[in-house]
Formats: sequence, C-alpha cells, structure tokens
Amino acid sequence: MEIIIGDKVWSSWSMRPWLVLKHTGEAFTETLIHLRTTQTEAKARAAGSPNGQVPVLKDGETVVWDSLAICEYLADRFPNAKLWPSDPVRRALGRAAAAEMHAGFPSLRGECPMDLSLTTEVELSEATHVDLRRIVALWNDLRGRFGGDGPFLLGAWSIADAYFTPVATRLRSYGILPSDYGDKGAAGAYAEALLETPEFKAWEAAALSPPP
Repeated sequence: MEIIIGDKVWSSWSMRPWLVLKHTGEAFTETLIHLRTTQTEAKARAAGSPNGQVPVLKDGETVVWDSLAICEYLADRFPNAKLWPSDPVRRALGRAAAAEMHAGFPSLRGECPMDLSLTTEVELSEATHVDLRRIVALWNDLRGRFGGDGPFLLGAWSIADAYFTPVATRLRSYGILPSDYGDKGAAGAYAEALLETPEFKAWEAAALSPPP
C-alpha cells in the first residue's frame, strides 16, 4: 500500500489520511510530492494522482483520491481498526463533523494555513472568528456527549479526529485560545490530546527534521 502526500509541514490534507492509515497498523510506503513548485501537478500525476493533487492512496490496482474518500476506504478495508465507532448515531455524528471540516471553515484555512514550523500571532477577521466559534461549539458538544468514553471527539480515536488534528496545529501555530471562543476547558483539552497522539508526533517529527 502506498500513500502519495505533500510536504508534511504544510499539507493538512495529506496529514488526515496518513494518520488514519497509521492507525490501521498496516505497512505502507510514502511518496512525497513537494508542494508550491511549478512541477507539483506534473509530479503528482506521474506518481499516479488522477487529478494532479495529493493525497492519493494506491492499494494494488485500486487508486483512491480525496482525503475523505481515502479515510472511508480505509475504514471499509480494515474494519478491525475501528476507525469509526460501531454505534450508528455516534458514527453519524462523527461523519457529520468530519464532512463539515472537509468542506467548511474557508476563512480559517485562508488566514491560518497549516505550518508546523510556525509560531506567531495574527489579527483575525470576523469571518475567522465565526469559524472558530463554530469549531469550539462543535468540539464542546461532542466532547460533552462522549467525553466519558475517552479523550477524543467520539471517545475513542476516529477519522473525525484525523480531520481536526490540523486545526489543533493551527491553534498552536497562531496563538489561538479556544477559551476566547466559548470554551470552558473541554475543547482546549481535546486540542492538546490530538497533538499528543503517537501518530501525530511521528508526522511532526518527520516534518521538522532537517533534509538528508
């Protein structure tokens, strides 16, 4: 199994399925496509990306693109990894949260792009404040429902947590405090838990390692 990804410092879309793939425990190889170059699209296509973008998963003759599609494929492919909870309501809420992250929060994405090497503070627009208030409300809601079952959004780790891990890195990189957006503690603790998983730690270590 092979996953085609972008630079680990910047590529939030690559991080999400990579974390999920790590959680399966299956062996895989990585193909890195450097982003922000004139050759990025051509190199991605040469590596097997149908649309010239990353991430892409290659499993034998099967090629899956789009981060959420890859995650769902892995959930089906490796049911024993329990990438979604078995309870249908909890699973539906997790999928709704992941889909909202997948499609939404454009202002936060634009003003605070993921950069694991960055520590700064920025003046945020009202649109980004709206995005952050919604994210904190979503985290507080699901942690309030399922917090007794573990430290993650649905209790145990799931694909939904892969989707919000890059958000946690943005909070850290840009000095954003969940408490400024209605958090009473649950959202901040959740963000910290995301950044302490061994899978994220492995991604981050590789991202910040000097080139060979």
